Amino acid sequence: MSELVSRIVTARVREPEAIAEAAARRERATSPFGDHRRTMIIAADHPARGANAVGADPLAMADRSELLERLCLALERPGVTGVLATADILDDLLLLGVLDGKSVFGSMNRTGLAGSTFEVDDRFACHDAASIARMRFDGGKMLTRICLEDPATPSVLENTARAVNELAEAGLIAMVEPFLSRWAEGRLRNDLSPEAVIRSVTIVSGLGRSSARTWLKLPVVADMERVLAASTLPAVLLGGEVRDPDAAFAAWRKALSLPTVQGLVVGRSLLYPRDGDVAEAVDTAVGLL
Repeated sequence: MSELVSRIVTARVREPEAIAEAAARRERATSPFGDHRRTMIIAADHPARGANAVGADPLAMADRSELLERLCLALERPGVTGVLATADILDDLLLLGVLDGKSVFGSMNRTGLAGSTFEVDDRFACHDAASIARMRFDGGKMLTRICLEDPATPSVLENTARAVNELAEAGLIAMVEPFLSRWAEGRLRNDLSPEAVIRSVTIVSGLGRSSARTWLKLPVVADMERVLAASTLPAVLLGGEVRDPDAAFAAWRKALSLPTVQGLVVGRSLLYPRDGDVAEAVDTAVGLL
């Protein structure tokens, strides 16, 4: 067991209240933006959906000690502005004292487990707006997959709208990650054609009583200028698992020049780069900003 995990387990067993105390004394970020006036958020909410694979290793993200070490390394790099994760990981990071001055986003819905028959039915069983506000975080993120052939989709949209409303009322950012999805050979697939992404953007942009604090978290696809023209909501670009880093960085750089784009929210491709150098991968991404 690593020293990091030993410290965390000791606190969880002997002083469970230490998590709330760490949240209360944490120095909050004055803005979600860094000196470059962009966001650079490290995402680590994949394990809670059972999505632990990176490349050929199906359990790469399941080693919590290694994941935390990589997260701590990424968070200390210049230009990194924040983190996105579920409560268990954010609690760990609070206990380690590495969230000072960072914007923090709680992942809200993770029940649409990867590869399940109920993947569209992504209920809100993680953070809610009240807990995000209580922990003095900056916002919440919700994955919103729109499957026109799946009867769970209306409740997905309703739950997303409710979260948008509750976060807005608390003065917090609602980060919505939409996909138009379809079932194919028993698996849920996201349609990454420009037309599908545009349709997903126009649908989720209208959810909730107010869009004043709604941001979009979008994949980088072909024809991003047309995709981003579908809404005036601020957008951040997601990374996903990157097979060709050079091509991914080039696509991010091009998309970052568009007016609604505020920065990047990237996880596995920076935390688990092919060459293993987390610091270099993060620094390269920050350099795009």
